[in-house]
Amino acid sequence: MNQASSSKQQLDTVEPMGKRVLIRKDEDRKTTKGGIQLPGNIEIPTITGRVVAVSVQVERDEDYPIAQYDKVLFNPKNAIPVDFEGDNRLFVVPVEDIVAVFRRNKE
Repeated sequence: MNQASSSKQQLDTVEPMGKRVLIRKDEDRKTTKGGIQLPGNIEIPTITGRVVAVSVQVERDEDYPIAQYDKVLFNPKNAIPVDFEGDNRLFVVPVEDIVAVFRRNKE
């Protein structure tokens, strides 16, 4: 076993660096909002996901009120896929590419 494959097996977490966050992209939809089932090879791409990890730099920056588990809308143009899990839905995203955070009204 070479060193690259043995070190790859020991990875447990991915920590974004700089002004970046780690997002688990939501599944692409196979059904329209009206309930129409799309053929197997057609999907509606999503650009929403859940924040898995926030870099220390973003965590300390009051201009970016983003926390772990927030649901966000992001521009996927600069998102970098992370080959860490089998489903390949993890992306490192520059914080500037997060365009909205979904929040519940606090009553």
